[in-house]
Amino acid sequence: MPKPSAANQNPSVPKSDVVYRILKRAILDQAFAAGTKLPEDSIGERLGVSRTIVRQALARLNGEGLVELRPNRGACVSHPSVEDGHNIFVVRRALETLVVDSLIGRLTPPKIEALEAHLDAEDKARVSDPSASIQLAGEFHVLLARLTENAILSRYVTELVSRSSMILSLYGRPHSSDCAVSEHRTLIAALARNDREKARELMGHHIEAITVRALLKSKGEDDLAHLLAAYAKEEGL
Repeated sequence: MPKPSAANQNPSVPKSDVVYRILKRAILDQAFAAGTKLPEDSIGERLGVSRTIVRQALARLNGEGLVELRPNRGACVSHPSVEDGHNIFVVRRALETLVVDSLIGRLTPPKIEALEAHLDAEDKARVSDPSASIQLAGEFHVLLARLTENAILSRYVTELVSRSSMILSLYGRPHSSDCAVSEHRTLIAALARNDREKARELMGHHIEAITVRALLKSKGEDDLAHLLAAYAKEEGL
């Protein structure tokens, strides 16, 4: 069987982008365990690209917190701590609340259509491809940030979503999406009617729910009451 080659992809797409997507998907699917070495030469040979292209892809993944670049020792898959996870979600909640504020009054019909089309893809993948569903759930938040047309905000949200996905893959429930499609739909509805307070409230609750799902495994038996309290709150108890 011939080796897969990034060169076989659409020639209009830079090879480093293709390698980046392949490695990112493999990391978030836990095909590579945390701490796994990522040698440029082996990856380049397997994907049919140069070490320079692999290095560019690894640099992007390092910027998103998925890969660690260690001087004189090469790259490896990151292993963020539980404390890192909590800190990531605290910052993410603040930035995504800013995204909501930025979109109020600016969510045009074409932008709403783009968001709804993305949610339809999420819904479809949830049944047919759970792995793709998890990726699409994160990309929804990236799309929201991109629609603000604030490049700096978009860049930081993109990085935090990637780091959140890594936390989910390490500590969350197996095969569990970090987002619920229904939560996304409710949020879009609030944004579409320019209900700032409701949209802010929904985003805050949504990120809190993601935090519980992503860091579920980090809790010990002594935290049983705390965990049940979080679920009870969601159910209105």
